[in-house]
Amino acid sequence: MSLRNLPEIKADRLPTICAFEPDAEALDRWNAGIAAEQSAENTISILDVIGEDFWTGGGVTSKRISAALRAIGDQDVFVDLNSPGGDFFEGVAIYNALRAHPKKITVRILGLAASAASVIAMAGDEIQIGKAGFLMVHNAWVVAVGNRHDLTEAAKTMEPFDDAMATVYAERAGVKKSRAAEWMDNETWFNGEQAVAEGLANAFLPADQVKQDKTRADAAKAVNATRRVDALLAKSGIPRDERRSLIGEVKNPSAIATGERPAVADDDLIAAIEQLRSTIRS
Repeated sequence: MSLRNLPEIKADRLPTICAFEPDAEALDRWNAGIAAEQSAENTISILDVIGEDFWTGGGVTSKRISAALRAIGDQDVFVDLNSPGGDFFEGVAIYNALRAHPKKITVRILGLAASAASVIAMAGDEIQIGKAGFLMVHNAWVVAVGNRHDLTEAAKTMEPFDDAMATVYAERAGVKKSRAAEWMDNETWFNGEQAVAEGLANAFLPADQVKQDKTRADAAKAVNATRRVDALLAKSGIPRDERRSLIGEVKNPSAIATGERPAVADDDLIAAIEQLRSTIRS
């Protein structure tokens, strides 16, 4: 178990009318090119969205993290983290897997640990964050579609999730749960200095341990635009299948007919979807 005796998070699956999506602002502020300067064999890198990513076939899953922990074995583990978040359940599963490791876990927030990724960060016996890094906490955010009974069920289902997260943040920071809940209600962003000051991190990560991978950043730029469009349309209440079909048709009409994953978006697509979103709102 964790050296800090961290609390376990228990989470049942959401009703089928709900789906977790990455936060649009977190995606916008995420620099996917930030990585560790060097990584030892006992290091696990979490440098992508949490959960399986439809748009790339990638993403970080609990299955992958559990396999990495088994491969590392009975030794200390470093977790390099730079993620905008994503699937809450995968984040919780990763947190619990790290929490159960018998040796010391050191989490290094290289760039961003937002939403579900901030939950993962809390699994560290020690949490280091770059002064230029950010940690963001908020209530679990889902897209829900259905009648009033479905939506009431979804809201009730989410209450214990938020309570569990507030417990974890509060225990880490040494504050009352009500204080942590307030951070979550306000979708609070902490820079490196604020995270250390509030007790959500223990120390600063030396700047020379972080590098900018321009190739990775450039490769992620276009697909990140697609993720942002998807998140924006989700906030407009459009169901997941319809959003992805729409984006695919706009970008590559033939992809829908053949069942292929749509090509990534660009600035023109973002502008077109923003206009569509405004039309939907009006």
